[in-house]
Amino acid sequence: MTFKRPHSAGLAALAFGLFAATAAYAEPTVNKGDNAWMMTSTVLVLLMTIPGLALFYGGLVRSKNMLSVLMQVFYTVCIVTVLWALYGYSLAFTGGSDFIGGFSKAFLAGVTPDSKAATFSVDANISELVYVCFQMTFAAITPALIVGAFAERMKFSALALFIPLWVTLIYFPIAHMVWYWAGPDAITDAAKALAAAADGAAKTAAQAKLDEINADAGWIFKKGAIDFAGGTVVHINAGIAGLVGAILIGKRTGYGKELMAPHSLTMSMIGASLLWVGWFGFNAGSNLEASGGAALAMTNSFVATAAAALSWMFAEWIVKGHPSMLGAISGAVAGLVAVTPAAGFSGPMGAIVLGLVVGVVCLFFCTVVKNALGYDDSLDVFGVHCVGGIVGALGTGILVNPALGGTGVMDYVAGKIADYDFVAQMTSQVWGVCTTLVWSGVGSAILYKVVDVIVGLRANVETEREGLDITEHTERAYNM
Repeated sequence: MTFKRPHSAGLAALAFGLFAATAAYAEPTVNKGDNAWMMTSTVLVLLMTIPGLALFYGGLVRSKNMLSVLMQVFYTVCIVTVLWALYGYSLAFTGGSDFIGGFSKAFLAGVTPDSKAATFSVDANISELVYVCFQMTFAAITPALIVGAFAERMKFSALALFIPLWVTLIYFPIAHMVWYWAGPDAITDAAKALAAAADGAAKTAAQAKLDEINADAGWIFKKGAIDFAGGTVVHINAGIAGLVGAILIGKRTGYGKELMAPHSLTMSMIGASLLWVGWFGFNAGSNLEASGGAALAMTNSFVATAAAALSWMFAEWIVKGHPSMLGAISGAVAGLVAVTPAAGFSGPMGAIVLGLVVGVVCLFFCTVVKNALGYDDSLDVFGVHCVGGIVGALGTGILVNPALGGTGVMDYVAGKIADYDFVAQMTSQVWGVCTTLVWSGVGSAILYKVVDVIVGLRANVETEREGLDITEHTERAYNM
């Protein structure tokens, strides 16, 4: 978030700061309408992953590997859901350090039907269990995205080990760094106490308390980066991990020599459409309230997605001489990725521009750059998610500007929208992007190597040629 730096105006910038406040500073109320909206959004995000992402990815591989992709995505959701409840939520959304939380809420200790989680409005909370489940779906879909990069060649045993390691050591820290903060109630209460302080000693004590609360946040958050719904945490994070995996695991047998066309674009179109529907929970739900902010995020998720689908389709039509269904649905996903960090900050016209830009940029990376470098990112996880996430994260820094129709960033200490500073905001966005690339890129490379030593990453040539469905799972997606 853009805000005046912590030493000048306090850490209070509005980002998708998704911290579950413990009501230590006040007793906010729970709004039943917001609760209902967030439960709906949570289910929509699950819909994105299973069946949405599973069908989208499954249709893009060869029929002999369809079931293996479904299995990998389904397993990822199940294992991450359990780990999130055991310790993931605590590591991501409790205090501890700038880089990771603690274990105070491990096994969901203290999380009850009566406990509350902060939204972005003072004295307006949702049930903490709802917030736990909402964030759980984000944690589940992120590693599932990685699956597409090494589809058709990674052993299931390797994936079964890699996913829990990756969410623990890569996702939970990044989520903490980007989204953890003390919440608006704590900051506002401390700011009011400072304003009401009558003498020097009282002011000093109140200022110290405010500084303490401002310091209770993730490292990237304190750098001022804004990410409404996961451009860094989800898409750049998964995208760079996918690229590293594709390179380390190596190309599919026959890549570049044999036809590896999608076996069912019908399935992929259904999956992409479910992704778009579910993404309204992802983006509009990230507002945490059923308010005008959610309506803005919903609108932006409509228009940016449509613009990106058209952008990719027409660019492909011009370059290749034909529009394709694969291009249109890929463009739609790229638009969803790019608008994710900007959904609650950009105006609708800015979102359309963002969609038009990202469609062309991602097409370029998925064709020209990929062919030039020769890596085998099976389902273009890097070209769509990482590149699209970078475009969205940097674009958010521009489009948040109120002069361009953006919302600006709330300074809770001052009680108003902070003045927009282009250089400061873009610097903050670059911090967020680069930190995620380095943390996930380097960390993922280490984890792939560890898994390779323990169980081996790749299926052998004979297994790969026969197909992972029958060799890994003794089942087929289709029996005809």
